[in-house]
Amino acid sequence: MRKNVFGRQFKRDKNERKALFKGLISSLILHGRIKTTEDKAKAIRADVDKIITKAKKGEAMARNLLQGKLPKREVEKVILEIAPRFNGRQGGYTRNIRIGRRFSDNAQMVLMEWTVTKIKNEDKKPATT
Repeated sequence: MRKNVFGRQFKRDKNERKALFKGLISSLILHGRIKTTEDKAKAIRADVDKIITKAKKGEAMARNLLQGKLPKREVEKVILEIAPRFNGRQGGYTRNIRIGRRFSDNAQMVLMEWTVTKIKNEDKKPATT
């Protein structure tokens, strides 16, 4: 019986799962997109949304909240580069694009990436011809 078990187990104990999720989230922050299984992408989606929401609240407060979850380099990138992209958005910061099945074990693979790729520059002048 599964009583009081929340989330996906991935046949790992608590510490292994925590390290796996931390590595996936760090890779997503540093590289902007990751290729992983659909189940792992779904498992980290809620954590990624919570990290971005905390980073949008303010620089000093966000640093204190995120220091325990991410390394320093990732915290800086989230606060300075990624969170400002999503100022007008209330949620849904990532998208999962299915890219087929893995040959070895037939697992569904996805490409997980940010929904907003770059900040639009409004101060650029339009080209005149």
